[in-house]
Amino acid sequence: MARIAYILLCHKAPDEVIAQARRLSAAGDFVAIHHDGRAPAGEHAAIRAALAGDPGVVFARRRVKCGWGGWSLVEATLEALRAALAAFPRASHFYMLSGDCMPIKTAEYAHAFLDARDADHIECFDFFESDWIRTGIREERLIYRHPFNERRHRRLFYATLAVQRRLGLRRAIPADLRVMIGSQWWCLRRRTVEAVLDFIRARPDVVRFFRGTWIPDESFFQTLVRHLVPAAEISARTPTFLMFTDYGMPVTFYNDHYDLLLAQDFLFARKISPEAQDLKARLGTLYAARGVDFPISDEGRRLHAFLTGQGRVGRRFAPRIWETEASLGPGRELLIVTCKKWHVARRLVARMREVTGVPGVGYLFDEEAAGLPDLGGIAASLEKRNRHRRALVRMLFDHFGTDRLAICLDPAGIEAMRDFDADRARVGVLEIRCDFSDADLAGHARRVGLAGERTPDEALARLLPTIRRDIGFESDRLDGAGFAGLLRIDQRRGAAENAAPLAQFLSIPYETAGKIAATDQLFAD
Repeated sequence: MARIAYILLCHKAPDEVIAQARRLSAAGDFVAIHHDGRAPAGEHAAIRAALAGDPGVVFARRRVKCGWGGWSLVEATLEALRAALAAFPRASHFYMLSGDCMPIKTAEYAHAFLDARDADHIECFDFFESDWIRTGIREERLIYRHPFNERRHRRLFYATLAVQRRLGLRRAIPADLRVMIGSQWWCLRRRTVEAVLDFIRARPDVVRFFRGTWIPDESFFQTLVRHLVPAAEISARTPTFLMFTDYGMPVTFYNDHYDLLLAQDFLFARKISPEAQDLKARLGTLYAARGVDFPISDEGRRLHAFLTGQGRVGRRFAPRIWETEASLGPGRELLIVTCKKWHVARRLVARMREVTGVPGVGYLFDEEAAGLPDLGGIAASLEKRNRHRRALVRMLFDHFGTDRLAICLDPAGIEAMRDFDADRARVGVLEIRCDFSDADLAGHARRVGLAGERTPDEALARLLPTIRRDIGFESDRLDGAGFAGLLRIDQRRGAAENAAPLAQFLSIPYETAGKIAATDQLFAD
């Protein structure tokens, strides 16, 4: 069975450090503590005194003065790893934690998780090819030296960076290394940790290189593990649940996040608010429990993006230059059908094609399997489709050999609608308004990843009113968007009443539109 040595980096809240160490060691695991050298000596003495009699706890031999973004964090981690290796010969895994982390599964679950696969759990993404870095400098982290800490000496940090750029003082990356990047919250097997320590003893040039990089805790271990361990033995995913805002700041969890955290497919979560004492108490008790079943829904990141986007979707990003300057083509007409019930919109578009011959595609910017023809790499992923919206739709016009095309868009995609509406082509927008039961809303939440099949009913019940308000907000927002060609059909109207806006939308006779409006089971679930 797996035995975990937790590498606990901490710098504050000594009482919580003590509680964390006792909790982890009481479950049969081990803890190696590095207490920041900048923390008061009295706090360090209190932690050591409280844990002195615990054989499952050891302290790093040397306290490093840590600063965010610098080599000191890697150095502190190495000190704690060496102490753990020497003190705990039965430890099979070494798991990085901060003082703000808490378990969101039981120890029993964590051990079974690690036993299930002989692998290292660490994010390893190519430094240059991935988009892992969201904000700030990118390759400059590596190719220039950073003798000053950006947070403590901001002016000196950027001044030395500017001088190196001006003088062309780039430095070479060690030729045999492919630099990787990822979260610093990892879990490595014993033999991997031993291999890393052996490697840095043999390669002081690699240590020198990373000493001069910026934020090396996001690239040092990630690079060496990928260099030393076969790819098949790496699970390139952190076992710690953490999220970041659009501005690169970590999301903080509070007392009301207990159910959400337990439903995520991770072992620990970071970071827990110092004020969330109830949450910490419940999670602390959970870790020692046995026989707990965890219904994993894993909707946390999508749910956070949905909730934080309320009221500001469509107000944050300007149109991309390659989108605004491309055109669908003069003389063409794009017919946008928007509905929150995707199956209803797809059914209507299919019926429109049967009756009028106008080709149509499904939710091409919302779902991978949208029934698109083979258009090459531009359609390979949702990210690429959304990045090159007009180019993709222009290719669809060409593929079908038509000047009239219908597509489905989710009402949340108002920026795409605005983008197309600004095009020189003629654009019409038809909203389908539907009734939504709680079952409909729950199905929508699962379809878009806001909930999973195993999300508890009580958690789903709290989410449904927000989704219902959001659907109403998206419909109201269409009115305020100023689309000249906006029309609506409604589930609560009869076919005769819906035929009129359909006739105007498709530029067809009322009688022909009536055949579409009378489609059997058009609004059925």
